[in-house]
This record gives sequence, structure tokens and C-alpha cells, in this order.
Amino acid sequence: MSEPAPDPRVQSLINHLRPGAVRTVKVTGFDGADVLVQLVDAEGGATEIGRIPRHEASMRRVEHPAELFEVGQEIEAEEIGRWRESQLHLSARACEIPALRSFLLAFERGQVVAGTVSAVHNFGVFVHVDGEPDGLCTGFIRVPDLTWGWINHPSEAVEAGQRITAEVIIAETRSGQVTLSLKALQEDPLIRFADQAGRVLTGPITKIVPFGVFMRLAPDVMGFLHLSELTDEPVETSDRLVDEGELITVKVAEVDLQRHRVRLCAAGGADTSHEA
Repeated sequence: MSEPAPDPRVQSLINHLRPGAVRTVKVTGFDGADVLVQLVDAEGGATEIGRIPRHEASMRRVEHPAELFEVGQEIEAEEIGRWRESQLHLSARACEIPALRSFLLAFERGQVVAGTVSAVHNFGVFVHVDGEPDGLCTGFIRVPDLTWGWINHPSEAVEAGQRITAEVIIAETRSGQVTLSLKALQEDPLIRFADQAGRVLTGPITKIVPFGVFMRLAPDVMGFLHLSELTDEPVETSDRLVDEGELITVKVAEVDLQRHRVRLCAAGGADTSHEA
């Protein structure tokens, strides 16, 4: 069974976040909280006008960029795109800490790195990546990238102080972080499950939502059964029909490796079953 193709929407986002070219610019003034700059060519002459949006001025919290920059000051900034009638926008924060930028630029997508879990939050996990500049925490793992299994909180997957090995998704100079994935180094359980389309399975309901239920079909494999497949009667929510933990028998309608989901339907008249 081949690996699923990468999601083009994710790839487009990654391409947008990749580091741009670094330019030397001279601060010419401020437009509200944005920094107005003029690009400086190799001979030191001023050329194109550009803009550093407020949120791209610094990783530090300041009331106004004037606390950081003076008119006439030359700084380095990273190109991030063109907006407002093709005006060039840049990021000064991407070049603010040279050691951090160098560290992040050394990463490639798919590279395997090691580190130590720094903190675990409900929105994700921070990681001290081996070799990062002192005083910084550069690694971050989003909740969906922790494990293929179903978890209620990241603490079910990792804990502070734990040594981990993870795969690089992307290193972002503008955020000062490298986004990592633990589950990328684990086999996707759905690949082995792909040949189960058409089978009738029995398993427990793990979560009830208004429009349907999720149920466990195999270790780390969940499927979704829409409310309309539970009954022919008009019912507003699924919890009127079933309970969490209840065993139900369903048919695997589709295994979608691209979207990593399993769609279920009523068992109907199928004549084979398998206990999950």
C-alpha cells in the first residue's frame, strides 16, 4: 500500500511560510504602527520603497516600532510578499536574532531531530530542540501531529522532560520556531486498514456529536457514522439514540487516506462481521 499524497493545501501553506530573501533596508518613517523602509542596493543607494507591518517588526512586545527603530537606521529584513498595489512587505523579526535564523535555516522538511519536551499545553507541545541557541525554545508540536491515536489532551502522548525524536514539518524564521511531528515517524494505521472498505465491523462508540458518532474500529483507527445512518426517524441529535461505550455494528463505506478519515454507513444486509 502506497503512502497518501501530500495535501496540496498544506503544501501551499508551507511554500508561503518558507524563508524569503534578506534585504538591507533604511527606515524612512512610520505609517501608524507599520515601519516604512527603502531598500538599499549593493552600492549603498536607496531604491524601492517597502513596508514592515507592525507584527513583523520584532519578536519583542513593544507599544510602537519607534521604540525599536530610528529614521535613517539600516537593518536587515526578510521579504515576505507584495500587497497594497504590489508594495514589498518585509519582516524584521525574521532577522532579529542571527543565531536563531541560522539555526532554523539549517533544517529541511522531513529531517529527523531530537529534543526535550519543555511544556505541554492543551493547544500543543513546546520542545527544546538539540543545538538551539541558549535561552530559546524553538520546537513546537501541534496536537494533530502528536499521535495517530485519539487523545483528549497532549499530556496523554508526552510529558515535560521527556526526550523525543520527531520529524521537521517546517522551520519558520518569522515565528522563530520549527514545527515538528511525532506521528510522522510512526506508521499510519489507516494504511493497513485501507483494505477494510466494504467490511462489516462491530466496535464501541467513543464520541457522540450532534450530527453523528465516532467509533473505534481498530487500534488507533476511528470511523464516523452520520446521524442519518443511525435511524430513519427525525431526530435532532445523536445522543438520543446511542450512548458512549455502546457497541454498534456498521459497514465501512470508505477509507480516505488523503483526508485520513473512515466513513461508515448502516450495516445493511452484509453477511460478515469482525469485532474491533
